[in-house]
Amino acid sequence: MKLVFKFGGTSLADGDRIRHAAELVAKHLRENKIAVVCSAMGDTTDNLIDGLEAALSGDKKRIDELLSELCNLHFEAVEKAVSVDGVREEVYSKISEDIESLRQVLYSIYYLKEATPRTRDYVLSFGERMSTKIMYGALKSLGVDARYLEGGEAGIVTDSSFGEAVPIMETTLKLVRERVGELLDKNVTPVITGFIGVNEDGVITTLGRGGSDYTATLIAYGVGADEVWLWSDVDGLMTSDPRIVSDAKVIPEISFEEAMEMALFGAKGLHPRALEPARMGRIKVRIKNTFNPSAPGTFISETAKGFDSVVKAVLLVKDVAMITLRGSSVVGRAGTAGRILSELGRLGVNVMMISQSVSESAMSFIVKKRLSSLAVSELENEFVKTGLLKEIECEPDVVVVAVVGEGMRGTPGVASRVFGAVAKRGINIRMIAQGSSELNISFVVKEKDGVEAVRAVHEEYGLGGLKS
Repeated sequence: MKLVFKFGGTSLADGDRIRHAAELVAKHLRENKIAVVCSAMGDTTDNLIDGLEAALSGDKKRIDELLSELCNLHFEAVEKAVSVDGVREEVYSKISEDIESLRQVLYSIYYLKEATPRTRDYVLSFGERMSTKIMYGALKSLGVDARYLEGGEAGIVTDSSFGEAVPIMETTLKLVRERVGELLDKNVTPVITGFIGVNEDGVITTLGRGGSDYTATLIAYGVGADEVWLWSDVDGLMTSDPRIVSDAKVIPEISFEEAMEMALFGAKGLHPRALEPARMGRIKVRIKNTFNPSAPGTFISETAKGFDSVVKAVLLVKDVAMITLRGSSVVGRAGTAGRILSELGRLGVNVMMISQSVSESAMSFIVKKRLSSLAVSELENEFVKTGLLKEIECEPDVVVVAVVGEGMRGTPGVASRVFGAVAKRGINIRMIAQGSSELNISFVVKEKDGVEAVRAVHEEYGLGGLKS
């Protein structure tokens, strides 16, 4: 088969783990052709963000400390992961060059007190560039004919929306097919940086959160892979967060639609954007545990049925706030909701969930808690002070419970069972939303009731007793 393996940051957190990941690749290469995509090591991306902030604030000491930490982390990883002397020296040399380039750009930011989005992307790209070089070296040490490629070299071409770059699909697929596909045809293993691409001028861009998963599925679509295996530190998608539901189980099979719904609500091990190329290319996706590779994981496909349950998962979304707008002046006034949402969009505030009364006199929506103050302040200036709205209320102590499952589609009584189970625990529901797809029911409760609400629905549908 033709496969794409993507390894997340926890799978590559140190040299031992990188060597283990390389051994997994080498093992599966006996019967398959594989392209490898790598995230940055552990918390490297966060450390690079810290470096940017230190440079902007003029903290030269912190810049030097971070550079030293990054250098030590990656050099120690090379020592453990790359066993062949000549290859090790090659990787050491390349990473030394990366650290020096990073030093120069951080010092430039330090002196200028300015970092454009383009510069930020360049800084953040170093994490994947260094980890992927170590993976390349580890594979070479195992006798694998590997080739290091940065995202742009592999063919990932994007627009210039730095920080959240969007791939130019036609160009990307064509180039990936030519560059990566040709290597696979020659039995060469491409080792590709996740998260980064280039714009049409060849300038480095980043793909945003979940960017390495996105890189993997784009590569898979371009080369016509049979499957993408996303390696992380979890056994697969779970029926709920095992930290709050002790009998949560791994979901063995799930459809693309269900997986995308779960990803949108923050399911660990998956990003919603990453699934779209796989779905378009009819490429199956597996979520696998690097540290438990024999476990089957979760299998995602167009037709996967999974277990026989109307509900597949119950998820808890934290760090949100509910904003409620009230005012009789908006009743019957066309375009008011659109104006409100447009204003939030202008501010960069994403609305995760929305509910409006039939009378049109009240509207509630959910946003990230860290953006709630900004949203309230701007909406008050725009709509309350002009008399269009009477009041705006913000509740920061809420959570969203999302119930996901394709079996809910067309099944009577799902909502009554969900809300009945929650009501039996004495929990009051503050807001409800359900899309026309009937793939999920989402509701808002007080933060203190969130865990109990999740447990109630999980228990109601017997998800803890399912065979995974």
